[in-house]
Amino acid sequence: MKHQLNILIVDDRPENLLTLEHLLDGEELNVVRAASGQEALSKLFDYEFALILMDVQMPEMDGFETAELMRGHTRTRHIPIIFVTANHTERQHIFRGYNAGAVDYMFKPLDPHMLLSKVHVFLEIYRQRIALQEKTRELDQKIFQLQTLQAELEEKNRQLQLLSSLDGLTCIPNRRQFDETLSQEWTRLSRAQLPLALVILDVDHFKRYNDHYGHFSGDGCLKLVAQTLEDLLKRPADLVARYGGEEFAAILPGTNQEGAEHLAEAMRKAIVELAIEHAASPVLPVISISLGVSAVVPSPGCTPGDLIQAADKALYEAKLSGRNRWVSRQCLPDTCIPALN
Repeated sequence: MKHQLNILIVDDRPENLLTLEHLLDGEELNVVRAASGQEALSKLFDYEFALILMDVQMPEMDGFETAELMRGHTRTRHIPIIFVTANHTERQHIFRGYNAGAVDYMFKPLDPHMLLSKVHVFLEIYRQRIALQEKTRELDQKIFQLQTLQAELEEKNRQLQLLSSLDGLTCIPNRRQFDETLSQEWTRLSRAQLPLALVILDVDHFKRYNDHYGHFSGDGCLKLVAQTLEDLLKRPADLVARYGGEEFAAILPGTNQEGAEHLAEAMRKAIVELAIEHAASPVLPVISISLGVSAVVPSPGCTPGDLIQAADKALYEAKLSGRNRWVSRQCLPDTCIPALN
């Protein structure tokens, strides 16, 4: 069963209202009567009408004035109005009705079949408009849901990307993030012709620590070392990553050799001051680190791999010379060396 639709009939003569009401009688319509333009306007606040049938000749406020007032309100301006009139001849009279907002004219005496035919057409248009509005609301809801899901998906992707760039044990950037950041900073500083420093460090005799204290304690030691190193970096662009096993690396954009050496010494001291017992170490009775330092102004012919190789060789020298120290080397290719001077 179709939902009842409201239709407003307006006429100052009761017999005309009765006639219209009788002609429109049916289960699908709820016919609302108004005996004047003022009363018709008041009914608009109580109902949502699918169609208005309105007499033109009414005292005080005729159909034209009533229609113009209806058209002036956003809530009612789209309700179709069919004027009912006894005036067949005045073209100006008819044109005024269309200008006032009428969609059609019917002339008295009314032809019942013509009346019902026109009414059904406008009611079907109304139903289609309501159905379209409902579909639009449903579509808007679907779009909102999709936008919400997209936002949730983007957030989950962001979290996954973040997790994929962090080391699972120490929660600092991993080797993958280190490689990406070094490449990006190399390109950026090459354009700006600013120095890029790298510190690679290793926990001294960490295998002996694991063998002596167990892997659980070893994991705790690496976490504490990682957090200490990260706390020493003050600039947003600086990055410390777990380079592999007990090895860490710090990327220092805009830092020259001297600045990197200063940070390396601060790292060395901070790790010793943690006072993590290491009875199996021949270096100190506590955990210590060895560090390799290098810096370069990226230039043609020089690659990030050259900087890594220089810092790695410096780390090797630090280990050979007794550990718990840092060694600094310039980038090896000849094209890199002049850029530092």
